[in-house]
Amino acid sequence: MSILTADRAAFREALPHGGRLIGLDVGTKTIGIALCDAGWSIASPAHTVSRGKFSKDKIALAAFMEQQQVKGVVIGLPLNLDGSESPRSQASRAFGRNIADLGLPILFWDERWSTQAVTRTLLEADASRARRGELVDKLAASYILQGAIDGLMAGF
Repeated sequence: MSILTADRAAFREALPHGGRLIGLDVGTKTIGIALCDAGWSIASPAHTVSRGKFSKDKIALAAFMEQQQVKGVVIGLPLNLDGSESPRSQASRAFGRNIADLGLPILFWDERWSTQAVTRTLLEADASRARRGELVDKLAASYILQGAIDGLMAGF
């Protein structure tokens, strides 16, 4: 059974034995993808997918999740700075609802600072504009997923 929640305890209860998670940074043009190990210790950037027709994107995402033996999904939720919902938040929630039939638990995770943090790191590393463009979405997905697994493991 698939759950969609922003409650980390509910998500954790849906995965009592852990398992590999996928992190998604859902944008209008791309989806950044990251993966973590089954023990939820470290998130790693995987790749970036250019968005096209949703049905094709969903099939490709489902195949990747099956290949990687993913047990749960973390979707970045782009809230406003005051914590309120934004139009992008609603789009991320809609994306979650649209992939819920894949049957995996889905956790929405606050991603207010992910892109800025990743961009700052890339600038400090003196990455070119083109290189930053290639990396930012999958690194943001990794940043989101790492925050989620750190939060999920806190207190357990």
